[in-house]
Amino acid sequence: MNTRTESVSCAGEKAADPKLPEYLRRTYTWAYLSPRTMPWLDRSPVVSAILWGNADRLMRWTAAQFAEGEHVLQAACVYGDFSPMLARRVGPQGRLSIRDVAPIQVDNVRRKLAGLPQADAEVADLVEPLPVRYDAVCCFFLLHEVPEPERRRIVANLLAAVKPGGRAVFVDYHRPRAWHPLAPVMAGVFRWLEPFAESLLDVPLQTLANEAREFEWRKETRFGGLYQLVVARRR
Repeated sequence: MNTRTESVSCAGEKAADPKLPEYLRRTYTWAYLSPRTMPWLDRSPVVSAILWGNADRLMRWTAAQFAEGEHVLQAACVYGDFSPMLARRVGPQGRLSIRDVAPIQVDNVRRKLAGLPQADAEVADLVEPLPVRYDAVCCFFLLHEVPEPERRRIVANLLAAVKPGGRAVFVDYHRPRAWHPLAPVMAGVFRWLEPFAESLLDVPLQTLANEAREFEWRKETRFGGLYQLVVARRR
């Protein structure tokens, strides 16, 4: 995870080009690092199917937390149309900065952001402190895909990157209610495809970093508790 080379984004900030984390190579090459599977997984119908038809609702729910003119950090690339949606949400007077550890993902999202000059994407490992502070931070379905030690570092760094009065928005999986018909299905999905998710489902996000004490926290759940949206506003 140490930096190897450096590049300069169009926003003028330096971004590290880090070595890919071993857990990412070992667990998610098929999903995020393969040029064969990435174009298929990045299709909106596939994204919708993975989220049980809730992808568009979850994306709109998340984008609504941000405002025109804000400088927003998106933590990691997202399949589907989320990044263009968020770029349009902040508008020409705002800025969307996307940071992801995988160069193949950064190249892919840059193609989707063509024609949206208010957005930029660079390679960076979010377990390292961020050099810029933002009006708001968006973390959309990232935390369940990283081991607990890295998750804690990422949350701490994202919170530290929020300006006074700003906020961090986390959207991710959550423990579904016991009666949920998809509960056993999702248990199997997490067991076989998302091995780090189980350690997130019951954990309040404000317990993941000491920086959380500087924020006011609000949590909502959707779709029988399977998804959560957590907003942390810096005092």
